[in-house]
Amino acid sequence: MTDPKSKFIKVRCKDCENEQVIFDRASTPISCHICGSKLAIPKGGKAEIKSEILEILE
Repeated sequence: MTDPKSKFIKVRCKDCENEQVIFDRASTPISCHICGSKLAIPKGGKAEIKSEILEILE
């Protein structure tokens, strides 16, 4: 069995340091729940992560 290509990742906002779990292949822009900064921008596959990646969740 093959591993899924997509994963959930825990990230930290660069502006307010809020930690949030996001999908690495997001199809819509993801904003921080606290300050509204962009955490990820969709790029037609893997999203461009604009925040600090803390861990990849299995």
